[in-house]
Amino acid sequence: MLTVKPLPAFKDNYIWVLQQDNTPGIVVVDPGDAEPVIERVEQQGLTVDTILITHHHHDHTGGLAKLVERYSPRVIGPNNSRIEGITEPVGEGDTFRLLGRQFEVMETPGHTLDHITFLTPGTPPLLFCGDTLFCGGCGRLFEGTPEDMFKALSRFSELGDDTLVFGAHEYTLANLKFAMAAEPDNDTRDALFEECQKARSMDRPTLPSNIGREKAINPFLRVAEPGVRQAAQAQGDAHDNLATFATLRAWKDNF
Repeated sequence: MLTVKPLPAFKDNYIWVLQQDNTPGIVVVDPGDAEPVIERVEQQGLTVDTILITHHHHDHTGGLAKLVERYSPRVIGPNNSRIEGITEPVGEGDTFRLLGRQFEVMETPGHTLDHITFLTPGTPPLLFCGDTLFCGGCGRLFEGTPEDMFKALSRFSELGDDTLVFGAHEYTLANLKFAMAAEPDNDTRDALFEECQKARSMDRPTLPSNIGREKAINPFLRVAEPGVRQAAQAQGDAHDNLATFATLRAWKDNF
């Protein structure tokens, strides 16, 4: 059985840790800080077999050098020379096996140009999407265009509703507050907000989400909905889905 557990890092990052049937070799996703990983490994008698990297930002790669030096893992990530330590550069359509499962690579630029996402089919499918999709929101456009991010999110929307979404940050409450402005009438979203408030009050993560939930509550995946389109029109151009998305993203940047 595959388990996926979060390791909190910095203010709001999650480093995802994958383990199969309590075997000692683990997979680590986006280790911005090595120390939480080392602490978990040493406490539980584990070792880091593989590291997955979604993009070059330091809060996702800052612990890589120390973990490589200590454990000599396989490191799979974008084909980007700015990231030191990657042993297997991958891109769109590449596949590999980990923990008895097939993983597929999707190129998902937008947040950064080198951003990739890892999808592993199964029951349920698992999506490790870094800073592309969050519960109730999406990543800022530091390098890519609105069209890049809209395309990436549209691809995610086509995945099965049961696909679990492992974003890299605990941004849910802030995202849902924006979603309330971007789509005032959404009872499903309001109920989720109350649920997530309770989780955070007990210091529990609100992630993973899933694609079905995101399609029901996330304004960035709901740009065709009349309520979202109307709210976006008050902020800028909303003549089609892409324009609505771009307006929402600019609005969220200053919300």
